[in-house]
Amino acid sequence: MALTNRQRVLVGLFAVIAAVTLAILWRVLQTVFFSITVAYVLYPVRRELVRRGIPRRIAAGTATVVGFTLVVLLVAPVVYAIYARQAEIVAFLENVPETQPITAFGMTYVVDVSALLSRAQTAVSDIAVGLATAAPVVALKTFLFVFLVYALLLRPENAHGAAVRLVPGEYHEIIFGLHRQVRDTLYALYVLQAATAFGTFSVAIVVFWALGYEAAFSLAVLSGILQFIPILGPSLLIAAIAVVEVVAGNVSGAILVTAVGLVFVGFLPDAIIRPQLASLTTGMPASLYFVGFTGGTLSLGVIGVIAGPLTIALLVAVVELVTSERVSVQQTFDTGPAVIPDATGEASADAAGEASADAAGEASADAAGESVADTAREASADAAGEPGADAASDADADGDG
Repeated sequence: MALTNRQRVLVGLFAVIAAVTLAILWRVLQTVFFSITVAYVLYPVRRELVRRGIPRRIAAGTATVVGFTLVVLLVAPVVYAIYARQAEIVAFLENVPETQPITAFGMTYVVDVSALLSRAQTAVSDIAVGLATAAPVVALKTFLFVFLVYALLLRPENAHGAAVRLVPGEYHEIIFGLHRQVRDTLYALYVLQAATAFGTFSVAIVVFWALGYEAAFSLAVLSGILQFIPILGPSLLIAAIAVVEVVAGNVSGAILVTAVGLVFVGFLPDAIIRPQLASLTTGMPASLYFVGFTGGTLSLGVIGVIAGPLTIALLVAVVELVTSERVSVQQTFDTGPAVIPDATGEASADAAGEASADAAGEASADAAGESVADTAREASADAAGEPGADAASDADADGDG
């Protein structure tokens, strides 16, 4: 359907205002994106509370508190590991010899690592100072995060209604399909990755304590964080610790931490936790997830850990929609009525054509009816079970509208 001049003007006005808004709010765009994705994941908590008769505002506030608590539990150990252990890390770097002899094939080579050590010390100090100076900004963004999550959970039907009104009816099935892809991907990224990271932290703190490392807690925190890096994960930390042990002259310790760490920290949590939560994953190959993670992190920073894989997942979903659309169109052409160019059998051809046309019409009508019914049921199910569809139940649960 062609757009009217008024609609074209409104679309252009929307594009201009959206671009200006994006430019002005660029510094908080990551916080807004993070808030939306967290609200997506927390919505089932809010919906379940409303179904149990809890008023809408209290349910939204409770779900927001749950999300904020989880974020604090995730971030606080990282800040502690970096800030509180700053002196120990710097002292360790200062004790590392500036020249490292390497012997191979009967020849000894001396490698000067003083420049690398100096850069590492500067980086650790800058991180600690940056955390202290950025405290006011972090506090403001934290308030914005909590406010946005609460607002999204309080009125989820607004976003749903806007999407349905803006998109023509024949495209609603596509919108609902992309919505399900976003939901499943975010569940896989947040719930699955967080559970695996917590399991890795729990195992790592025992392993590093048993191996005699004083900074067992900090190393376990880093292991849990590295679990968000696909394919490599905590193996990077194990390899770094092994290198440090070799540099310190403790070859047996390097072999021990490599063997035990790779098995219990790098492999065991993945092997046990991920299969238990496999239903939350979208089935995206690890290679595509790695591309999304790497590209998103390099392009957008920390928020790219979520944005990169989510973009790849949406791209895969759109490709599948295009492929299925082409297949269905091709099947329509392949099953079209055949023309019998036989002048001597016009009556039988007409009869056969009418019969096949009636049969095909009835079959396609039934199929179309079933498809429309399935789509309606699916849309209703999504509307009843996903963000933005329980306005009626909310109104019944809380009479303040």
